[in-house]
Amino acid sequence: MTRRFDWVKLENFCEEIFHKAGLSRKDAKTVAESLIEANLRGVDSHGVVRSYIYLRRIHEKMINPNNEMVVEVDGTVTLLDGKNQMGSVIGKKAMELALAATKEHGTGIVGVKGSNHFGTCAYYLEEAIKEDIVMFVFSNASQTMPPTGGIRPFIGTNPFSFGAPTGNHPPFILDMATSEVARGKIINAFNKGESIPEGWALDKDGNHTTDASKALEGSVLPMAGPKGYALSMLIDILSGVLTGSGFGKYVNNMYENWVNPQNVGHFFIGIDISKFMPVDVFKKRIDKYLDEIKAEPKKRGIKEILIPGEIEYRSKQKRRKMGIELPLKVEKELKEWGKIHDVDLEKALKERQ
Repeated sequence: MTRRFDWVKLENFCEEIFHKAGLSRKDAKTVAESLIEANLRGVDSHGVVRSYIYLRRIHEKMINPNNEMVVEVDGTVTLLDGKNQMGSVIGKKAMELALAATKEHGTGIVGVKGSNHFGTCAYYLEEAIKEDIVMFVFSNASQTMPPTGGIRPFIGTNPFSFGAPTGNHPPFILDMATSEVARGKIINAFNKGESIPEGWALDKDGNHTTDASKALEGSVLPMAGPKGYALSMLIDILSGVLTGSGFGKYVNNMYENWVNPQNVGHFFIGIDISKFMPVDVFKKRIDKYLDEIKAEPKKRGIKEILIPGEIEYRSKQKRRKMGIELPLKVEKELKEWGKIHDVDLEKALKERQ
Protein backbone atom coordinates (compact mmCIF):
# COMPACT_ATOMS: atom_id res chain seq x y z
CA MET A 1 0.00 0.00 0.00
CA THR A 2 1.05 3.59 -0.58
CA ARG A 3 0.03 7.11 0.37
CA ARG A 4 0.28 10.08 -1.93
CA PHE A 5 2.02 13.23 -0.66
CA ASP A 6 2.33 16.75 -1.96
CA TRP A 7 5.85 16.96 -3.38
CA VAL A 8 6.58 20.43 -1.96
CA LYS A 9 5.63 19.38 1.57
CA LEU A 10 7.62 16.19 1.21
CA GLU A 11 10.66 18.14 0.04
CA ASN A 12 10.32 20.54 2.98
CA PHE A 13 10.15 17.61 5.39
CA CYS A 14 13.29 16.04 3.88
CA GLU A 15 15.11 19.37 4.05
CA GLU A 16 14.20 19.78 7.72
CA ILE A 17 15.20 16.28 8.74
CA PHE A 18 18.59 16.51 6.98
CA HIS A 19 19.17 19.92 8.53
CA LYS A 20 18.41 18.49 11.97
CA ALA A 21 20.78 15.61 11.16
CA GLY A 22 23.68 18.06 10.86
CA LEU A 23 23.65 19.57 7.37
CA SER A 24 23.63 23.30 6.79
CA ARG A 25 20.27 24.64 5.64
CA LYS A 26 21.65 25.13 2.10
CA ASP A 27 23.07 21.62 1.88
CA ALA A 28 19.95 20.05 3.38
CA LYS A 29 17.91 21.77 0.67
CA THR A 30 20.23 20.37 -2.02
CA VAL A 31 19.87 16.81 -0.71
CA ALA A 32 16.09 17.15 -0.45
CA GLU A 33 15.84 18.59 -3.97
CA SER A 34 17.90 15.76 -5.45
CA LEU A 35 15.75 13.11 -3.76
CA ILE A 36 12.43 14.69 -4.73
CA GLU A 37 13.63 15.35 -8.29
CA ALA A 38 14.21 11.60 -8.68
CA ASN A 39 10.69 10.83 -7.43
CA LEU A 40 9.14 13.47 -9.66
CA ARG A 41 10.91 12.01 -12.70
CA GLY A 42 9.59 8.55 -11.79
CA VAL A 43 12.98 7.23 -10.69
CA ASP A 44 11.69 6.15 -7.28
CA SER A 45 14.68 3.87 -6.69
CA HIS A 46 16.82 7.02 -6.20
CA GLY A 47 14.23 9.17 -4.46
CA VAL A 48 13.03 9.53 -0.87
CA VAL A 49 13.60 5.80 -0.38
CA ARG A 50 17.32 6.66 -0.05
CA SER A 51 16.73 8.97 2.93
CA TYR A 52 17.03 6.09 5.37
CA ILE A 53 20.50 5.00 4.29
CA TYR A 54 21.78 8.58 3.95
CA LEU A 55 20.57 9.45 7.45
CA ARG A 56 21.93 6.26 8.94
CA ARG A 57 25.37 6.84 7.41
CA ILE A 58 25.38 10.38 8.82
CA HIS A 59 24.31 9.01 12.22
CA GLU A 60 27.05 6.32 12.12
CA LYS A 61 29.62 8.97 11.11
CA MET A 62 30.23 7.29 7.75
CA ILE A 63 29.47 10.67 6.12
CA ASN A 64 30.73 13.98 7.47
CA PRO A 65 28.35 16.74 6.33
CA ASN A 66 30.51 19.46 7.88
CA ASN A 67 33.75 18.79 6.02
CA GLU A 68 35.10 21.49 3.70
CA MET A 69 35.57 20.33 0.10
CA VAL A 70 38.94 21.03 -1.55
CA VAL A 71 39.07 22.50 -5.07
CA GLU A 72 42.14 22.37 -7.32
CA VAL A 73 41.70 24.28 -10.60
CA ASP A 74 44.06 24.27 -13.59
CA GLY A 75 42.43 26.05 -16.54
CA THR A 76 39.57 23.98 -17.89
CA VAL A 77 40.32 21.06 -15.56
CA THR A 78 39.25 20.88 -11.91
CA LEU A 79 39.81 18.21 -9.30
CA LEU A 80 37.30 18.30 -6.46
CA ASP A 81 37.95 16.37 -3.26
CA GLY A 82 34.55 15.98 -1.61
CA LYS A 83 36.15 15.07 1.74
CA ASN A 84 33.32 12.58 2.42
CA GLN A 85 30.56 15.20 2.30
CA MET A 86 27.02 14.30 1.17
CA GLY A 87 27.11 13.00 -2.41
CA SER A 88 24.50 15.36 -3.83
CA VAL A 89 26.18 18.36 -2.16
CA ILE A 90 29.48 17.35 -3.78
CA GLY A 91 27.75 16.67 -7.10
CA LYS A 92 26.12 20.10 -7.16
CA LYS A 93 29.45 21.77 -6.40
CA ALA A 94 31.08 19.79 -9.23
CA MET A 95 28.31 20.80 -11.62
CA GLU A 96 28.72 24.48 -10.69
CA LEU A 97 32.49 24.28 -11.22
CA ALA A 98 32.00 22.57 -14.59
CA LEU A 99 29.50 25.25 -15.67
CA ALA A 100 31.81 28.09 -14.64
CA ALA A 101 34.78 26.62 -16.51
CA THR A 102 32.65 25.86 -19.57
CA LYS A 103 31.33 29.42 -19.79
CA GLU A 104 34.85 30.83 -19.47
CA HIS A 105 36.79 28.40 -21.65
CA GLY A 106 34.21 26.67 -23.87
CA THR A 107 34.61 23.40 -22.04
CA GLY A 108 34.99 22.37 -18.42
CA ILE A 109 36.07 19.07 -16.92
CA VAL A 110 35.64 18.25 -13.24
CA GLY A 111 36.88 15.04 -11.68
CA VAL A 112 35.61 14.20 -8.21
CA LYS A 113 37.04 11.97 -5.49
CA GLY A 114 36.05 11.31 -1.89
CA SER A 115 32.31 11.40 -2.57
CA ASN A 116 29.24 9.33 -1.71
CA HIS A 117 26.16 8.14 -3.59
CA PHE A 118 24.92 11.31 -5.31
CA GLY A 119 21.48 10.33 -6.60
CA THR A 120 20.50 10.64 -10.25
CA CYS A 121 22.75 12.23 -12.85
CA ALA A 122 19.66 13.91 -14.32
CA TYR A 123 19.50 16.25 -11.32
CA TYR A 124 22.78 17.84 -12.40
CA LEU A 125 22.07 17.66 -16.14
CA GLU A 126 18.87 19.68 -15.75
CA GLU A 127 20.82 22.52 -14.15
CA ALA A 128 23.34 22.57 -17.01
CA ILE A 129 20.57 22.50 -19.64
CA LYS A 130 18.99 25.61 -18.08
CA GLU A 131 22.27 27.39 -18.84
CA ASP A 132 22.28 26.13 -22.47
CA ILE A 133 25.26 23.90 -21.76
CA VAL A 134 25.66 20.36 -23.07
CA MET A 135 26.96 18.09 -20.31
CA PHE A 136 28.12 14.55 -19.59
CA VAL A 137 27.95 13.25 -16.02
CA PHE A 138 29.44 9.92 -14.96
CA SER A 139 29.78 8.21 -11.59
CA ASN A 140 31.14 4.93 -10.37
CA ALA A 141 29.51 2.84 -7.66
CA SER A 142 30.22 -0.05 -5.33
CA GLN A 143 30.63 -3.48 -6.87
CA THR A 144 27.29 -5.05 -7.79
CA MET A 145 27.96 -6.34 -11.31
CA PRO A 146 30.22 -9.16 -12.52
CA PRO A 147 32.66 -8.80 -15.42
CA THR A 148 31.38 -10.67 -18.47
CA GLY A 149 32.07 -14.34 -17.78
CA GLY A 150 32.32 -13.81 -14.03
CA ILE A 151 29.84 -14.74 -11.30
CA ARG A 152 30.58 -12.35 -8.45
CA PRO A 153 30.33 -8.55 -8.22
CA PHE A 154 33.41 -6.58 -9.18
CA ILE A 155 32.27 -3.33 -10.84
CA GLY A 156 29.39 -0.97 -10.18
CA THR A 157 26.25 -0.23 -12.19
CA ASN A 158 28.13 2.94 -13.16
CA PRO A 159 25.73 5.45 -14.79
CA PHE A 160 26.28 6.97 -18.23
CA SER A 161 24.47 10.27 -18.75
CA PHE A 162 24.21 13.14 -21.22
CA GLY A 163 21.96 16.20 -21.42
CA ALA A 164 21.27 18.80 -24.10
CA PRO A 165 18.78 21.69 -24.40
CA THR A 166 16.06 21.72 -27.04
CA GLY A 167 13.62 24.29 -28.38
CA ASN A 168 10.08 22.89 -28.53
CA HIS A 169 10.77 19.47 -27.06
CA PRO A 170 11.47 18.37 -23.48
CA PRO A 171 15.23 18.45 -22.81
CA PHE A 172 17.20 15.51 -24.13
CA ILE A 173 18.35 13.64 -21.01
CA LEU A 174 19.97 10.24 -21.25
CA ASP A 175 20.56 8.85 -17.75
CA MET A 176 21.09 5.13 -17.49
CA ALA A 177 22.91 2.55 -15.46
CA THR A 178 25.33 0.31 -17.35
CA SER A 179 23.54 -2.68 -15.85
CA GLU A 180 20.44 -4.28 -17.31
CA VAL A 181 18.60 -2.39 -14.57
CA ALA A 182 19.59 -0.06 -11.73
CA ARG A 183 20.17 -2.02 -8.52
CA GLY A 184 17.81 0.41 -6.80
CA LYS A 185 14.92 -1.12 -8.77
CA ILE A 186 15.76 -4.53 -7.31
CA ILE A 187 15.83 -2.94 -3.85
CA ASN A 188 12.42 -1.44 -4.62
CA ALA A 189 11.07 -4.83 -5.69
CA PHE A 190 12.46 -6.41 -2.51
CA ASN A 191 10.84 -3.71 -0.37
CA LYS A 192 7.49 -4.35 -2.09
CA GLY A 193 7.82 -8.14 -1.89
CA GLU A 194 7.78 -8.42 -5.69
CA SER A 195 9.75 -10.68 -8.03
CA ILE A 196 12.05 -9.31 -10.74
CA PRO A 197 12.15 -10.13 -14.47
CA GLU A 198 14.42 -12.87 -15.79
CA GLY A 199 17.72 -11.46 -17.04
CA TRP A 200 18.13 -8.73 -14.44
CA ALA A 201 20.42 -10.55 -12.03
CA LEU A 202 22.33 -13.63 -10.88
CA ASP A 203 22.20 -15.23 -7.44
CA LYS A 204 25.38 -15.67 -5.38
CA ASP A 205 26.17 -18.92 -7.21
CA GLY A 206 25.97 -17.32 -10.65
CA ASN A 207 22.51 -18.62 -11.58
CA HIS A 208 19.79 -16.46 -13.13
CA THR A 209 17.11 -15.52 -10.59
CA THR A 210 13.79 -13.71 -10.38
CA ASP A 211 13.94 -13.56 -6.55
CA ALA A 212 14.84 -10.00 -5.51
CA SER A 213 16.38 -11.13 -2.20
CA LYS A 214 18.66 -13.64 -3.97
CA ALA A 215 19.54 -11.00 -6.55
CA LEU A 216 20.66 -8.62 -3.80
CA GLU A 217 22.93 -11.38 -2.47
CA GLY A 218 24.31 -11.94 -5.97
CA SER A 219 25.01 -9.71 -8.96
CA VAL A 220 23.17 -7.36 -11.29
CA LEU A 221 23.87 -8.18 -14.94
CA PRO A 222 25.46 -5.72 -17.40
CA MET A 223 23.21 -4.28 -20.10
CA ALA A 224 23.89 -5.69 -23.57
CA GLY A 225 26.31 -8.22 -22.13
CA PRO A 226 29.97 -7.35 -22.75
CA LYS A 227 29.08 -3.89 -24.10
CA GLY A 228 27.59 -2.77 -20.79
CA TYR A 229 30.53 -4.31 -18.96
CA ALA A 230 32.99 -2.35 -21.13
CA LEU A 231 31.07 0.93 -20.68
CA SER A 232 31.06 0.42 -16.92
CA MET A 233 34.83 -0.03 -17.00
CA LEU A 234 35.24 3.17 -19.05
CA ILE A 235 33.26 5.13 -16.44
CA ASP A 236 35.24 3.55 -13.60
CA ILE A 237 38.50 4.59 -15.27
CA LEU A 238 37.33 8.22 -15.63
CA SER A 239 35.52 8.53 -12.29
CA GLY A 240 37.78 6.38 -10.14
CA VAL A 241 41.19 5.58 -11.57
CA LEU A 242 41.81 9.03 -13.09
CA THR A 243 40.46 11.10 -10.18
CA GLY A 244 42.25 9.21 -7.43
CA SER A 245 38.97 7.99 -5.98
CA GLY A 246 37.94 4.40 -5.35
CA PHE A 247 37.46 2.06 -8.31
CA GLY A 248 36.26 -1.51 -8.75
CA LYS A 249 36.23 -3.24 -5.38
CA TYR A 250 37.62 -0.11 -3.66
CA VAL A 251 34.30 1.76 -3.88
CA ASN A 252 32.66 0.78 -0.60
CA ASN A 253 29.06 -0.39 -0.34
CA MET A 254 26.92 2.11 1.57
CA TYR A 255 24.56 -0.62 2.79
CA GLU A 256 27.21 -3.08 3.98
CA ASN A 257 30.44 -1.27 4.90
CA TRP A 258 30.16 0.53 8.25
CA VAL A 259 33.91 0.98 8.73
CA ASN A 260 35.06 3.01 5.72
CA PRO A 261 33.67 5.94 3.70
CA GLN A 262 32.36 5.06 0.25
CA ASN A 263 35.02 7.02 -1.69
CA VAL A 264 32.85 7.30 -4.82
CA GLY A 265 34.20 9.17 -7.85
CA HIS A 266 32.34 11.32 -10.42
CA PHE A 267 33.28 12.94 -13.73
CA PHE A 268 31.63 16.02 -15.31
CA ILE A 269 32.26 17.35 -18.83
CA GLY A 270 30.60 20.58 -19.99
CA ILE A 271 30.48 21.89 -23.58
CA ASP A 272 29.49 25.44 -24.56
CA ILE A 273 27.13 25.19 -27.54
CA SER A 274 27.81 28.79 -28.54
CA LYS A 275 31.43 27.91 -29.39
CA PHE A 276 30.08 25.83 -32.27
CA MET A 277 27.02 27.81 -33.35
CA PRO A 278 24.40 30.20 -31.92
CA VAL A 279 22.30 28.44 -29.30
CA ASP A 280 19.04 29.18 -31.11
CA VAL A 281 20.42 27.56 -34.27
CA PHE A 282 21.40 24.47 -32.27
CA LYS A 283 17.92 24.27 -30.75
CA LYS A 284 16.28 24.48 -34.18
CA ARG A 285 18.58 21.74 -35.47
CA ILE A 286 17.97 19.39 -32.53
CA ASP A 287 14.22 20.03 -32.75
CA LYS A 288 14.31 19.08 -36.43
CA TYR A 289 16.24 15.93 -35.53
CA LEU A 290 13.76 14.93 -32.83
CA ASP A 291 10.73 15.82 -34.96
CA GLU A 292 11.98 13.54 -37.72
CA ILE A 293 12.69 10.68 -35.34
CA LYS A 294 9.21 10.93 -33.81
CA ALA A 295 7.66 11.01 -37.30
CA GLU A 296 9.26 7.70 -38.29
CA PRO A 297 6.94 4.80 -39.21
CA LYS A 298 5.92 2.86 -36.10
CA LYS A 299 5.57 -0.85 -35.46
CA ARG A 300 2.07 -2.22 -35.09
CA GLY A 301 0.73 -1.49 -31.62
CA ILE A 302 3.19 1.36 -30.98
CA LYS A 303 1.44 4.72 -30.50
CA GLU A 304 4.45 6.96 -30.20
CA ILE A 305 8.23 7.00 -30.60
CA LEU A 306 9.75 8.44 -27.45
CA ILE A 307 12.95 10.41 -26.89
CA PRO A 308 15.32 9.81 -23.93
CA GLY A 309 14.05 11.88 -21.00
CA GLU A 310 10.51 12.26 -22.37
CA ILE A 311 8.88 9.69 -20.09
CA GLU A 312 10.56 11.27 -17.06
CA TYR A 313 9.52 14.77 -18.19
CA ARG A 314 5.89 13.69 -18.38
CA SER A 315 6.13 11.95 -15.03
CA LYS A 316 7.41 15.19 -13.52
CA GLN A 317 4.48 17.20 -14.85
CA LYS A 318 2.01 14.59 -13.57
CA ARG A 319 3.53 14.13 -10.13
CA ARG A 320 3.80 17.85 -9.53
CA LYS A 321 0.01 17.88 -9.78
CA MET A 322 -0.87 14.48 -8.31
CA GLY A 323 1.84 14.13 -5.68
CA ILE A 324 4.37 11.41 -4.88
CA GLU A 325 3.44 7.95 -3.63
CA LEU A 326 5.51 6.49 -0.80
CA PRO A 327 5.45 2.80 0.14
CA LEU A 328 4.41 2.31 3.76
CA LYS A 329 7.88 0.91 4.53
CA VAL A 330 9.50 4.17 3.40
CA GLU A 331 6.91 6.22 5.27
CA LYS A 332 7.66 4.22 8.42
CA GLU A 333 11.40 4.87 8.02
CA LEU A 334 10.79 8.59 7.64
CA LYS A 335 8.67 8.62 10.79
CA GLU A 336 11.38 6.78 12.73
CA TRP A 337 14.12 9.18 11.66
CA GLY A 338 11.72 12.06 12.24
CA LYS A 339 11.36 11.03 15.88
CA ILE A 340 15.14 10.87 16.27
CA HIS A 341 15.50 14.42 14.92
CA ASP A 342 12.26 15.86 16.31
CA VAL A 343 10.55 16.34 12.94
CA ASP A 344 6.96 15.05 12.83
CA LEU A 345 5.97 13.60 9.47
CA GLU A 346 2.23 13.94 9.99
CA LYS A 347 2.54 17.58 10.91
CA ALA A 348 4.90 18.30 8.04
CA LEU A 349 2.89 16.55 5.37
CA LYS A 350 -0.73 16.67 4.37
CA GLU A 351 -1.97 13.65 2.53
CA ARG A 352 -3.42 14.32 -0.92
CA GLN A 353 -6.89 12.81 -1.39
